[in-house]
Parts: sequence; structure tokens; C-alpha cells
Amino acid sequence: MSEIADHGLNHLPAAAARLGFAAARPRGVAVGCVIGLTALAWLYLGIVQAGRGDLFTALCRPIAGAGFVELGSALLVLGMWSAMVLAMMLPSAAPMILTYAEIADTAAHKQMPVVSPFVLTAGYAAVWLGFAMVATAIQSGLAATLLDKAMPAGGLVSGALFIGAGLYQFSSLKQACLRQCRSPFQFFFVNWATTTRGVFRLGAKQGLYCLGCCWAAMLLMVALGVMNILWMTVLAVVMTLEKLASGTRLSSAIGAGFIVIGLLFVLSAFAPIWPIR
Repeated sequence: MSEIADHGLNHLPAAAARLGFAAARPRGVAVGCVIGLTALAWLYLGIVQAGRGDLFTALCRPIAGAGFVELGSALLVLGMWSAMVLAMMLPSAAPMILTYAEIADTAAHKQMPVVSPFVLTAGYAAVWLGFAMVATAIQSGLAATLLDKAMPAGGLVSGALFIGAGLYQFSSLKQACLRQCRSPFQFFFVNWATTTRGVFRLGAKQGLYCLGCCWAAMLLMVALGVMNILWMTVLAVVMTLEKLASGTRLSSAIGAGFIVIGLLFVLSAFAPIWPIR
């Protein structure tokens, strides 16, 4: 508990203080997430490889009336998306969680009612788990119409996703959401709540701001391949740095980079000599 005390979270319950302590070290959270996701990715590949057997065949029987959707594969993809979005977005949410924990600790010291930061984190995670469901549906639809389920998206679709994500970087909605993500103290100061439902809503609202900031970049994983650990790490670092930076230069640079990559993907669809894939 001495390490927790160093961060001034002495008045929170031990479990809540440990969450705040972990949030103070987003690099450790990110490393742990990447290690855990690497293990999940290998497990996923192992299940797919074993899927040639009768058990997996039975698991993946089509749902009656669902057409192209296969229950087993859809659940696997949903699990991968859920793990992926949490691993990529929780590290970038660490400053927000730590800010709440510090304010809550101060309130508890003054004998004011406070709610555990776990509730805030749950509200934030709920938004991204909802996004994981939407992303699973999008990927299932693309797999049924355009894409090979076992491979990343084709050049044109990949190019469209990257160009769209790049253009979104310059939008006013993106910048408005990014400003909210960069100012958690001001957000909590204006919207502070002392009930479980209210704090859950605070977490969900912060999750929506984060979603508004990062949804286009997250959808790039459809193009790059779900559970592609290298690109997951790159995008997670990029989105975290963007939230920690100030001004619009980094966002503009990221947008320009996405557009260039998208154009290369489009060119690769017509001239396979480009080493994009």
C-alpha cells in the first residue's frame, strides 16, 4: 500500500486505489494488454486450425434464418473484437481514470460520498463493447459479400477505410471529441456525480467521446486483420499519443498518413506490385 499512498489515494478503498495506481502507469497497462492479447491471438489461431475437425464444424453451423452468419465464427470474432478494443482503448483511458480516482480520493478525505472508479471504468468499457458488436456485424457482412473471412480486407475496401479514417481526422466532430478526451478534469468538475448510476453515465459519456475520437481508426483493423498484434500496438500507441498531445498537428499528420496508406492500398488493387499486403 506504500506505492498507492505515494499517489495520494489513501482515502479510497484498497481495490479502487490499486486501479488508480495502475492507471497512473498506462505503459504497464498497455504491456499487460498486449501480452494477454498475444496469448488470445494464438489461442484463436489454434481454434481456427482445429476447426477442421467435427467439433468446430458443428459449432459453426449456420443459424437458421441468419443466412451468412455462422454462430461459432461470429462469437469468436466478437470475442476477438471485444478483447482488442479493450486492450487498445483502456491504456488511452488511463489518464481519465486516474483523474477521477484523484478527485474521488479528495472527496472521500472530506467525508463526501464517492463511487468506486471501477464503476466509471465499467461505463467506459460498455461503450467500447457495444462498438465491438457493431464491428463484428460489419466484418460479418463484408465477409459474406466481399471478403475472405480468413484474410484482411481487399485493396479497395482497405483503401476506402484508410482514406475515410484520414479524412475524419480533419473533421470538426473528431476535434471536438478529442478535446473532451484531453480534458478529463474539466469534464469531471462540470459533471461530477455521487451515485453509482451517475458515475456509470460519466464513464459511458467519456466512452462516447473516446468513440467519437477513435472509431474510424479502430475500424482500420477490418482492413489490417483482427488480432494483428503489430498493427494493434501501432494504432494503440498512435491514439494514446494523440490524446496526450495538444493542438492539431499530430492529428493532421495522422490523417495525412492514413490517406497516403489508403491510396497505396487502392493502387495495389490495380497494380499488385505494391508491397502493401
